[in-house]
Formats: sequence, structure tokens, C-alpha cells
Amino acid sequence: MEYPEIDRYASLKSPIHQFDPRAKIITFSILIFSFVFVNNLTIAGMNLFFTFVLLLISRLPLNFVFNRIKWVFLFVLPFLIIMPFTVSGSELASIAGIKMTYEGFMYGSLIVLRAIAAVTLVLTMLGTMRFDTTIKALYMLKIPGLFIQMLMFTYRYIFVFLSDFLSMWKAMSSKGFKLRSNIYTLSILGNLIGMLIVKSYERAENVYHSMISKGYTGNQKTLVKFNMATKDYALTIVLIGIAILPHVCSMVI
Repeated sequence: MEYPEIDRYASLKSPIHQFDPRAKIITFSILIFSFVFVNNLTIAGMNLFFTFVLLLISRLPLNFVFNRIKWVFLFVLPFLIIMPFTVSGSELASIAGIKMTYEGFMYGSLIVLRAIAAVTLVLTMLGTMRFDTTIKALYMLKIPGLFIQMLMFTYRYIFVFLSDFLSMWKAMSSKGFKLRSNIYTLSILGNLIGMLIVKSYERAENVYHSMISKGYTGNQKTLVKFNMATKDYALTIVLIGIAILPHVCSMVI
């Protein structure tokens, strides 16, 4: 099976790829928080346009990003459908006697635009640097080591657990198992989940002892060296300025 590695295209060349990882994490995080707290629909649309500009500059394949954004869009789409009928305001239309409000439609659209912009920024940030580089950058930014290790092991072994699950499911299917709404199906699924938990625990024990025996101390060690250049400082200032600009415009409007 094909695993959805987030850093598959980290070896490409672009200004975003060459941006210092520490500065990239800080500036993109500021951009994300700035864009999700915008309350003006026009400004939110401009923010979304800017995120796509950054995406194009990063040279990441559009299908790589859009294949992940579509799931986020499906998640936030209900807000666009429900809000017009639940938020009070001036009537925009009426469907089967149920009033659709202009304010509700605008608020639902605002949620969708902010969510897509935030996810696009996250994918652009993480997709332009190797995962081990991201981990080291987080260490150097003084993020708690326990959180970073949980993130590292989760990303590393989620694919292993998925592979185990698919192998067990394939074995069950080859023996005639089919999903049905009965007690037998529930018991089989319970056994499957139990076996996954046991295998996960045993693997965690083996990995822990193996790492300890090789001198692992909890600190990420890589050959990557970071060096902030003038262009990194300049890009940091530009992106932080762009993050501040929407809120300045909101106060003016």
C-alpha cells in the first residue's frame, strides 16, 4: 500500500523549502493563528488566496495538497449547510418554509474559508521539510520533549499499525468474514482490536528496550544544521507583517 508521507516532496527546491525550519514553524504558526481569528469574509477570502500563492511558491504538487484538503472541506461543509438555517438574521431565501439567513450563510462561509486556509498553511509548512528536520526544529524551539517524542513515535508507527490492521483484515476476509449487524461480527471486531492493542504493547516494549540499549536519551540527534541567513530574516519579517495586516484592515473597515 502507499503511505501518505507528509514529507514526500521535502527534497524539492523552492524559497519555502530553503526557509530556515525554525523560522518557518514560527512564522507559519503566526499566520495560521492570525487567519483563523479573522471575522471579515472578504479578508478571509484574501487570506485564502495568499495561502494558495504560498502553495504555488513552494512548488508542492497541487494534487498532493488538494487530496488532503478535500477531507477537511467535507468536515466543515456541514457548517455551510447548517448555519444559514440556525443563525438568526435577515432572510436570504426560504426552502420549504424554513428561512435561510444571510448572516448564517456568511458565517458558514467564513468558517470554511478559515479552515481551508489554515490546513493549506499546515500542509505547506510540513510538506517542505523532512520530518526529522521538523522534529529537530521543534526541539530547538524548546517545545517539551515529551510532546515531541509522542509526535515522532505516532507518525512513525501509525503506518505500522495500519499495515498490521490491513493484514489481519485481509486474512479475515480470505476466510469468509463479512461485516454484518450481529453479535458475531461485534465479537470478531473486538478480538481484532484486542489483538492490535496487544501487538502494539509488545512492539512498544521491544522498541523501548532496543532504543535504550543503543543509548537513546530522548534527545533528537540529526546531521542537519540550521543557519539563519539574511533572506530568512527578511522572509520572516514579511510573513509576520502579512499576518498582522488582516487585523489592521479589520479595524479600518
